[in-house]
Amino acid sequence: MKSCVSPASHLKQTTLLPLRSRTMALFLQTSFLTSSSSLRQKPCLSSWASHISSSRTRTHVHAKIREIFMPALSSTMTEGKIVSWVKSEGDKLSKGESVVVVESDKADMDVETFYDGYLAAIMVEEGGVAAAVVVVPPSPSAMASAVHPASEGGKRVVASPYAKKLAKELKVELGRVIGSGPNGRIVAKDVEAAAAVATELGSPAAKVSAAPAVQVPPGIELGSVVPFTTMQGAVSRNMLESLSVPTFRVGYTITTDALDALYKKIKSKGVTMTALLAKATALALVKHPVINSSCRDGNSFTYKSSINIAVAVAIDGGLITPVLQDADKVDIYSLSRKWKELVDKARAKQLQPQEYNTGTFTLSNLGMFGVDRFDAILPPGTGAIMAVGASQPTVVATKDGRIGMKSQMQVNVTADHRVIYGADLAAFLQTLAKIIEDPKDLTF
Repeated sequence: MKSCVSPASHLKQTTLLPLRSRTMALFLQTSFLTSSSSLRQKPCLSSWASHISSSRTRTHVHAKIREIFMPALSSTMTEGKIVSWVKSEGDKLSKGESVVVVESDKADMDVETFYDGYLAAIMVEEGGVAAAVVVVPPSPSAMASAVHPASEGGKRVVASPYAKKLAKELKVELGRVIGSGPNGRIVAKDVEAAAAVATELGSPAAKVSAAPAVQVPPGIELGSVVPFTTMQGAVSRNMLESLSVPTFRVGYTITTDALDALYKKIKSKGVTMTALLAKATALALVKHPVINSSCRDGNSFTYKSSINIAVAVAIDGGLITPVLQDADKVDIYSLSRKWKELVDKARAKQLQPQEYNTGTFTLSNLGMFGVDRFDAILPPGTGAIMAVGASQPTVVATKDGRIGMKSQMQVNVTADHRVIYGADLAAFLQTLAKIIEDPKDLTF
């Protein structure tokens, strides 16, 4: 989009920039000297050119253009999508102020301006894609912040991409929806709730959201070809990369009666089963550091200095792995609080890069869906991933020859065979089983 904006009397000229990977142009209150030759290239500035030519004088223009590029917000990000512009052309900007919300391969991030000035031109509209470039900002927080306001003076509503899509389908006006995400950000459940209220009140939205004869999930058009989202594209690339790693799998059955009893005892204090499994895994990794290692070049491997447990979470339009850092050192109560915080941020697509790309070992749990066992694909850059199935009552034979009932779960570990061998995994799983079957150390 091309435009010429002069929001203040001291701003004399707007220069139009090529598209490339730029997302916007920004006026700065500094000085530079221009000539009529540069002005003749800009149709919207012809009046300025003729004025300068007729007066035969050189004009000092108190404005300078700064470009803001699409930042590479993670090591795997090659391009980003513009979710929404927080500011409009002509708006005054202050250093550190959020300007645009960008969808990276993992999360939605606010991009802030490093300068004071005015937003001269938006070069990539909402929904557009720009190539990412490596940016070295003054500090991590200056590049992108964890939260952003839901609106700017009532002019713009900030919502997740899926929420916007759903609102369009259900004929819900986002400006009337109260968001429940971080700082009032509108997410899918807010739109669904608004549509439900409209149905009860008999508004036009009721007709749109009425169930069709054939039940099709919202947002799906049968027979259509749907391009990957930014996140789905990143997942696809990572899965293809993992195919180059020689992996193997080892399964183990673990009795969970004691763990289940502990969970019931401390659940009221905010402890989650995910945190308990992460803590048990981290304590087992302390005794088997090779399982926490990784191989990048095929010629060496690295023993990781920290035990950071990444846990797979399904979100709208993809999959992400929030990381519980130093899980072996953090107490179970703090770990549970941190996990809830990470999940909330993940579902609002507000995770910071260090919160999802620093995992050293990954857990994938489908037990809550009743899945008894499955295999997981090894994420690039790690040595192992463990797939956790549901804990189910099982008839077993006791040591004295009697028949008994115990709750048991199946875990399957996929590992990089260049670094980790069968005996390594077997020893690790034995240690893990002992910790889970006698979980007294999990609450220390």
